Amino acid sequence: MSRVLRRLVNGTLGAALLLTLATGLVYAQEGDMETTTVEANKALVRAFTEADNSRDYDALDAILAEDFQRHSSATPGAVVTNREEMKAFMHGSTVTFPDQEITIEMMVAEGDLVAIYAVLRGTMDGPMGDIPPTGGSIEAPFLGIFRIEDGLIAELWVEWDNVYFMTQLGLFPPPGGAPSGD
Repeated sequence: MSRVLRRLVNGTLGAALLLTLATGLVYAQEGDMETTTVEANKALVRAFTEADNSRDYDALDAILAEDFQRHSSATPGAVVTNREEMKAFMHGSTVTFPDQEITIEMMVAEGDLVAIYAVLRGTMDGPMGDIPPTGGSIEAPFLGIFRIEDGLIAELWVEWDNVYFMTQLGLFPPPGGAPSGD
């Protein structure tokens, strides 16, 4: 092989080898960065739950976006369109269930989304809207999907079974309601 051809091949192959190694390095770094971001997002959701469980609503300033949105067909009348409304909603929940605690049972994350399957436990020692306290206890599973943006929770979709929830409190079927079919 001529010296010119050898230099061309070595140069091209050398450049191709360097390009391949560099591409692999960038991919590995981006993959690590994605893993780091997903883990950071999961940690943010854990921090949200810890703030709720400890009633540390001031901690939510560093966890929730200012224009945070909460979506739930389980509570259609509870509109939450910013961080301060979410703090008020969470505080109201602890008035109804002063001993409430949330336990995350499962968590998965991908990209900017974190999904949880969790359980809310508590005793209804306060009113829930116009429903007086029952003193009943709940162990209510629920699902939540959090969307993270710029290192803060921007949105939450949360759903649960209201019939199961209300039955545990002795509120379903309602007094004078239809017989259960027994």
